[in-house]
Amino acid sequence: MSDLRIRCAALPDIDPVLRFWRTAAEGTSISDDHDGVARLLTRDPEALLIAERDNTLVGTVIAGFDGWRCSAYRLAVHPDHRRQGIATALLEAAEQRFAALGGRRVDAMVLEENERAHHAWGAAGYHREQHWRRWVKPL
Repeated sequence: MSDLRIRCAALPDIDPVLRFWRTAAEGTSISDDHDGVARLLTRDPEALLIAERDNTLVGTVIAGFDGWRCSAYRLAVHPDHRRQGIATALLEAAEQRFAALGGRRVDAMVLEENERAHHAWGAAGYHREQHWRRWVKPL
């Protein structure tokens, strides 16, 4: 894994990240557009972590902290690079960020149908809380 580089995304990374998510991420969100990611990076420049190998984007995670709760979104690894420890390295980087900010617990958004993701999150020490459900309202 010494050839894996994890860094914070910058504004020029937005379009490559959006293309990457179309290949590597499950599902889409109302915020999956240039303006949505630009707002994220403007508000919290260290929230979007990207993993690169040989200058190629191979993974992402959004590690958002609002001062109250640590939230992980968009953990994605390119299909050709899965099962190589990239997701683990991204989550470790996110958790280090959260700990440095004073976070106490990470909430992860994981699609119900994405069984592969359930295994990855479980292997990283996360567990599903049965008593919570997400409620949303588009604005």
